[in-house]
Amino acid sequence: MLHAEKHINWMRIALNQANLSILKGEIPVGAVLVKNDKAIAVSHNLTLNNIDPTSHAEINVIRLASREIGNHRLNECTLYVTLEPCAMCYGAIVQSRIERVVFGAYDSKTGMCGSCYELSRTKCFNHVPKIIGGVLEHECSVVLQNFFKKKRD
Repeated sequence: MLHAEKHINWMRIALNQANLSILKGEIPVGAVLVKNDKAIAVSHNLTLNNIDPTSHAEINVIRLASREIGNHRLNECTLYVTLEPCAMCYGAIVQSRIERVVFGAYDSKTGMCGSCYELSRTKCFNHVPKIIGGVLEHECSVVLQNFFKKKRD
């Protein structure tokens, strides 16, 4: 399987998670954490359901994966997420030593992987993940746009 096809397949799983969050009244962001071509954890936003502002999709999969493998370091893992990570999530990505972040939609309000700021270019972190943005960007953006359009109507 080609590298790009792999990213698309994993992003589709993250999109499925985003759609699950809609059913729970959450902002539709989904994530999957992968190691050695195997999903270690999948989740979505749960900030309202968990009454926890840190319960973003990225944080949820990091917590689940860390418990699954029994280590707070997630070396050699790739995080797929439907929306560009915010500063909090980027910090958790760095702390957990995730190797690569692949995201779908760019976030012009809070995105820290190139949209608002590019934290990976700062010199203040001891780990810098590889960043790939825009995978299934249109599909990821439409899920979010439709969610907010429905909220406004």
